[in-house]
Amino acid sequence: MILAGDIGGTKTNLAFFDHEGDKFTVLEEATFASQEFREPEQLLSEFISAHDYKADLVSLSIAGPVINGTCKATNIPWNVDSASISSRLGFSNTWLINDLEANAHGITHLSEDEYEVLHEGKPGMHGNACVVSAGTGLGEAGMFWNGDGYIPFACEGGHTDFAPRSDEQIDLLKHLRRDHRHVSYERVLSGMGLLNIYEFLRDTNRYEEPDWLAQELSLEDDQAATISRFAVEGKAEICVKALDMFVEIYGAEAGNAALKFMAFGGVFLGGGIAPKIIDRLKQPSFMEAFLDKGRMASIMEFMPVKVIMNNRTALYGAARFALLKSGQLKARAVV
Repeated sequence: MILAGDIGGTKTNLAFFDHEGDKFTVLEEATFASQEFREPEQLLSEFISAHDYKADLVSLSIAGPVINGTCKATNIPWNVDSASISSRLGFSNTWLINDLEANAHGITHLSEDEYEVLHEGKPGMHGNACVVSAGTGLGEAGMFWNGDGYIPFACEGGHTDFAPRSDEQIDLLKHLRRDHRHVSYERVLSGMGLLNIYEFLRDTNRYEEPDWLAQELSLEDDQAATISRFAVEGKAEICVKALDMFVEIYGAEAGNAALKFMAFGGVFLGGGIAPKIIDRLKQPSFMEAFLDKGRMASIMEFMPVKVIMNNRTALYGAARFALLKSGQLKARAVV
C-alpha cells in the first residue's frame, strides 16, 4: 500500500494506491487547500483518519528544493521534514521528492490521449527530455536518457534570471525590478506572473483597465485565473494582451529548457495553467518563441512539445518514486 502526495502552494492531492509492478490503482483520493493547514502533518493526519488503509510506503512530492529529506516549500510557509513526518505519524519511512521530478516520473504512466501535441518534432528521435510547469510557481525538471529509458532529476530552473526578448519585455523587467532585486522566470511565468504582467500593462498605461474589470478583480481571491478566463473569452483587451505576453514568455523559456537539456526526447508542459489555455498555446506565438533560438533554431524543430492534460501526473510519479526507493522497481525501468 502506497500513500502518495502532491503538495503545492495552492492545493495538495493525496491518494492511497495499490499496485501490481508499476501499474497503480487509486483506492482513495482527496484534494485539500494547502493554505488552510499549518503543517503537512496536520493535513496528512486528516486524510489518513478518514480511511481504513495503512500505508507501507509513503512518498510526497513538494514544490521546492528537496535537500537531505527536507524542504522549505517555495510558495507555502512549510518546512517539511520526512523524518518528522515518519516519527509523528508512525510511518516506517517517508520519502520527499521535488514536484517536477515527480511529474517526470509520472509521465511514464500517461497514454498518448493524455497529452495535447503542440509540435510533433522529428519521428524516431531519442534523447533527454524535460518538464516545464507553470502553476502557482514555475517548476522544471530534466529526464536523462540512458539508452534504455529515462532517469528523472530535479532542478530549480524556474528561479533563473528572466531574459526579456523585446523592448516591451525589457520594460516589464525594469518595472518588476522596482520591487524585486532578482527577477526570475517565476515572477513572469506563473499565476503571480500573469498578474504581474497585467499590472505592468495597467500601471504603465499601455492598456486601460475598465471599471467593471477592476471591480471584478477586487472581489476575486485568484486574480490570475480571472485574468486568464477573461483573456480566453476575449472580454477585455488588457487581459488578452497579458495572456499573449505570458504565452510568448512560456514558449521562450520552454525553448531555453529544451536547449539546456538537449530535449530530443520531448518537452512536456505540466502545471495547472497550460491545460486551461491550451487553445492559446496552439496558436503560433508559443511555438514561434520556442523555435526562435538563432543558430540553434534548426535543431529545435526536432524536439516534440506536448502539454500534460492529466492533473494526477505528479501523484503517480510520487507513488512510482516510492517503489524505486524501496527497491521494488529498478531505476532502468523508467521508460
